[in-house]
Amino acid sequence: MATESFLSEFSPVSTEQWEHAIRENVKDAEYVSKLIWHPEEGLAVKPYYRAEDLAGLHFLNAAPGDFPYRRGARSTAEWRIREEVDIADPEEANRIACNAIAAGAEEIAFHCPRLASSFDFALLLKNLDEIPVHIKGLDHTSAQLLIERLKMRPRTASISADLNPHADIDHSVEILRNVQAGFRPFVIHAEKFQEHAAGAIEEVGFALSAAVDFVAEMQELGMGVDRVAEALTFSFAIGREFFVQVAKLRAFRMVWAKAIESFGGMQAARRVPIHARTAHWNQTIYDPHVNILRATTEVISAILGGADVISAAPFDECYKQPDENSRRLARNTQILLKKEALLSLVADPLGGAYMVEVLTDSIASGAWRLFQELEAAGGYRKALDTEILAPVLDRQISSLEQAVDCRRRVLTGTNRFADPSEEALGRVDILRIDSAPRAARAFEALRLRTEQFTHRTGNQLRILLAEIGDAKMRSARAQFAADFLACAGFAPGKQQFEHAEQIASCDADLIVLCSSDAEYLTIAGDLLSILRDRGSHAKVVIAGNPDTAEQLRNLGVADFIHLRSNAVEVLAGLQQLIGIKD
Repeated sequence: MATESFLSEFSPVSTEQWEHAIRENVKDAEYVSKLIWHPEEGLAVKPYYRAEDLAGLHFLNAAPGDFPYRRGARSTAEWRIREEVDIADPEEANRIACNAIAAGAEEIAFHCPRLASSFDFALLLKNLDEIPVHIKGLDHTSAQLLIERLKMRPRTASISADLNPHADIDHSVEILRNVQAGFRPFVIHAEKFQEHAAGAIEEVGFALSAAVDFVAEMQELGMGVDRVAEALTFSFAIGREFFVQVAKLRAFRMVWAKAIESFGGMQAARRVPIHARTAHWNQTIYDPHVNILRATTEVISAILGGADVISAAPFDECYKQPDENSRRLARNTQILLKKEALLSLVADPLGGAYMVEVLTDSIASGAWRLFQELEAAGGYRKALDTEILAPVLDRQISSLEQAVDCRRRVLTGTNRFADPSEEALGRVDILRIDSAPRAARAFEALRLRTEQFTHRTGNQLRILLAEIGDAKMRSARAQFAADFLACAGFAPGKQQFEHAEQIASCDADLIVLCSSDAEYLTIAGDLLSILRDRGSHAKVVIAGNPDTAEQLRNLGVADFIHLRSNAVEVLAGLQQLIGIKD
């Protein structure tokens, strides 16, 4: 017997009514700035979505596993848990891989193993005949050895490599002609764009352009489209914008299917195998266990986006060689999501969600336009040769670094909510922390400099947050200044005062005045006068950005700490001011 929905008890509400209610509380001029989220250039996320927002979107009714794979290339939600083994010795790498498989990993990726002979390959792949294996860092010689090895490997599990398809076109043709179908030797590394601050639209557009260039070149050399497409894998980094990252993978499958369809490729070639890896760019060496939380949300994005294979980076990967404990934590993150959270049971659970579908379409449309622009300019290879891509990525990374430096983009435990008592100097490999771009590097350099100074001199910095005047403003600004200074490893003391004489009596290297804008000129004038009379070398900083800033500088105030400060520049200046140098 059919029953009425409980929603029938409520009167329908039109979009106009929603908008009217919003604009009663938000001024028209503030609507965009307060309620529209711009995760990147070209994307705008509204505060709410309704069924009418899906009008005109295509393939919404396609099931998971159906063309154009908006909802996933598979009809199931299963993905493979990839363990990355970064050990050169083939025997040791194999031991670690076998232990990882026993502990729940489902695929192994070997990073740059030392493979000089078929014996080395035998050692590396021992007891892994039934396990999918991916090998990174092959040169021409080792690639040829792998091809020979494949002829002897039982057809019980897949094997793949990460050769750059554009590096040597003749070699790529040779490989395609000499290996059996099922072996995927080439990877388009879309993550290199994300790790250099490209947005989802650029990441998808650039990756598509790179792949289409390769398919077209191989076709000109006599290789079939299906054969070429089935030799490719795509690797994406998954960043912090949860829903954008979900939509990114969904969008890429759509544009790839469309591209291969235009080449005349068969149905199987239009399915794209996607490897997703948690981002390196937002990992931090301070408060490093937060990296586990970051990886967890990124893995969930990859799962919901329909990735076929997922790697979760160990939390300590950015500053040292991961150990068994950190590898286990990374592996267990995925096992927990698969076996306990049961995220493997439902394919594309966000399918039909208004925001996700609109985001998917926005990224796919923007990426397709970008791809067409690159094609009109001569294709991906020409764009690289003529440095069309470099300015785009340079602009993106400059903008993103600025957002991090000014603390508009938060890295918990690094540029916000830092623990100034934490020390990292004794556990980091300095060469490793500089090996790849990361958002936190400028702040980490400040922290490490403070640590090195303290260890070298044995001096504890004396920084005073002097609360004086207006009770509400002094407390709020002292809290803000404490969080700000902690980003450089400064642990200030906080104290309330009645007048400047009391502040001047304190033994401090740096005094941060915390008061209201109206009171600063009088308080700072009195304090600096007393300090000069006493021959004190203490430096004075203001928490805030008052209209009297120029006058305060003329009085001798060294700097100002406020919301619009570039924290890296201000903190580096304060370090110089109080004698902390490399």
